[in-house]
Amino acid sequence: MTAHARWMLRSTSPQNSIRRLLVLVAAVVAIAGGVTTMSVDAAENSVVAVVNADPISRDTLAEASVERYGTDVLDNLINRHLIMQECKRRGLGVTTEEVRTEIVRVAKKFGLNVESYLQLLQEERDITPEQYSREIIWPMLALRKLVADQVEVTQQEFNEAFVSQYGEAVKCRMVMIQDKSQAIQLHAQAAAEPSSFARLAKEFSEDPTSASVGGLIPPIRRYMGDKTIEDAAFGLAEGDVSEVLPVGDHWMFLQAVRRIPASQPSPQALPAIKEQINDRIRDEKMKTAASQLFEQLQKQAQVVKVLGDQSASAKYPGVAAIINGQQVSIASVAAECIKRHGESVLEGEINRKLLTQALSKAGKQVTNADLQAEIERAAISFGYITSNGAADIAGWFDAVLEGGPGTRDVYIEDVVWPSVALKKLVEDETTLTQTDMQEGFEAHYGPRAEVLACVLSDQRSAQKVWEMARDNPTDQFFGQLANQYSIEPVSASNYGKVPPIRKFGGQPAVEKEAFQMKPGDLSGIIATGDKYIILRCQGFTEPVVSDFNAVEGELRSVLLEKKMNLAMGLKYDQLKETAEIDNFFVATKELPRVAGSEASTRQ
Repeated sequence: MTAHARWMLRSTSPQNSIRRLLVLVAAVVAIAGGVTTMSVDAAENSVVAVVNADPISRDTLAEASVERYGTDVLDNLINRHLIMQECKRRGLGVTTEEVRTEIVRVAKKFGLNVESYLQLLQEERDITPEQYSREIIWPMLALRKLVADQVEVTQQEFNEAFVSQYGEAVKCRMVMIQDKSQAIQLHAQAAAEPSSFARLAKEFSEDPTSASVGGLIPPIRRYMGDKTIEDAAFGLAEGDVSEVLPVGDHWMFLQAVRRIPASQPSPQALPAIKEQINDRIRDEKMKTAASQLFEQLQKQAQVVKVLGDQSASAKYPGVAAIINGQQVSIASVAAECIKRHGESVLEGEINRKLLTQALSKAGKQVTNADLQAEIERAAISFGYITSNGAADIAGWFDAVLEGGPGTRDVYIEDVVWPSVALKKLVEDETTLTQTDMQEGFEAHYGPRAEVLACVLSDQRSAQKVWEMARDNPTDQFFGQLANQYSIEPVSASNYGKVPPIRKFGGQPAVEKEAFQMKPGDLSGIIATGDKYIILRCQGFTEPVVSDFNAVEGELRSVLLEKKMNLAMGLKYDQLKETAEIDNFFVATKELPRVAGSEASTRQ
């Protein structure tokens, strides 16, 4: 059965009839225009989703994906092309079987089968099997072949690595100080009185991890890194103090605690250990050699990045980059972007379509002035303010764009526009009542109940703790109970002390109990969710503000924004729940195959 036939059989609803009609119209238009080879299947495939009978085309998805991720994807493609070109020049290749074998080897190293390992990669790092084999394993294997003469592990390298892992070690204490004169002074004290070394390390060492345990550091072995430190450590007898040694911009000295003899792995474990050590050395050497090779290839290569350069794009239409005379098309970059990010980008396009439809139905629109006002509001609310009190727009954009995909335009389109659109949709429905204002005033400025709390996971434990607290009604004893029995970290570590409870803070059962107690009272057992809470009242704070009129304007602004944000979330959920959405991109996406690079099939 063809894809089109399957699609036609999915539903007979009016909405699906409209979708089928859209596909057929696209096919007819193409044929009328002379593209007689275009099939209905091709027209169908050009639509990746339909939102309330309104289609989203693959071209739209491609454009949106390139706009957000094109630069990063292009950089990766350029690197892969450089490797492929060098492989071709040298007559080298990586086969699909070599890729599969390497994946099996890596999975085995982690004690997993291939299926479990690839599933873990996808769940934990969002890397598909195809992406992993194409973008990680294939380049790694290609680089290994390109730098094979530089990554052979010598016997000496293996011996040194083995000694660094299993050889004799010296357990030491350390004092590290940035000021040289202070380091010399402390060294003199330690040398004169070696038994004081742990105290000196705890009081004066500027390495907090070792200072907290009297200067103790992991055992020092040969060939671990710094030969000067290793020689100093192995030259010490037990209890001796080393000379002052420079380490970066700090100074340090050691005290030998004891010698740890070399360990000898069992004969059964040796083969796996040898393989592990060889792999580690090879990987380290390969990284260095690959980095040098990349640097060399990049220096020698003639790369013209066209994507994002308007003048270059006009000169080379449809081209994303030119690498040593070889063109990389925007279409190939778009396809790569869709492979990696299509699902998340399409979700954004679907949401944008929903909001656009809702705005149109409500007779509303988002203007540039609306967008600018929202940007200024966000900047000010997060403290990006200039010296004259205006929004620091430049600083705000620097902050929100750091480390994220896209540009200002992408941020406005993906974050600002949806927020403004939702506000437009709910602004007429969002009002504050007198009750809202009164409860908001109580929550923000009213008294707080100061309590000790103990949180239990089951009613039986709660009853037991409550009875003990009742029989010994003191703050100190309640605190000990909280420390011993509370499953909530703050109350347990602080002997029951928790932040003061306010009215209308979102926990009505707890608040009701807290505000009807008097100092010294023990609450009943408060069941909330799957937890059981016991409180002991210590008193109440004074109201922060007593004059409602003095804060009415600021309070109204805060409460209105809070209520609007809640309404926006509900409106979005409503739009999603009532919409008819067909996501063909996700529905038809096949499980990615484990494969080598496109170049590997040519070998």
